[in-house]
Amino acid sequence: MSFLLRCPYCGNRSVYEFRFGGELKERPRPEAADDDWLRYTYFKANRAGVQKEWWYHRAGCGAWIVAVRNTLSNEVLETSFPEESP
Repeated sequence: MSFLLRCPYCGNRSVYEFRFGGELKERPRPEAADDDWLRYTYFKANRAGVQKEWWYHRAGCGAWIVAVRNTLSNEVLETSFPEESP
């Protein structure tokens, strides 16, 4: 299914210009236990509904963006640069 993502630099673009980087979640501290790093790396919430995700604009400006997307409808609710994301 195709949908549009809004790049803060380039405007609305086809999702095919982007590379999915996974769901956005808090990174463990460097000294965290191995189990915490394993959960961070391999376990995904894979929610049905709204979630925050990483996207890389590979065929455009090369920026990483954060998108808030409804995984049921592929509706993109918001996009921002990582430093602007709450």
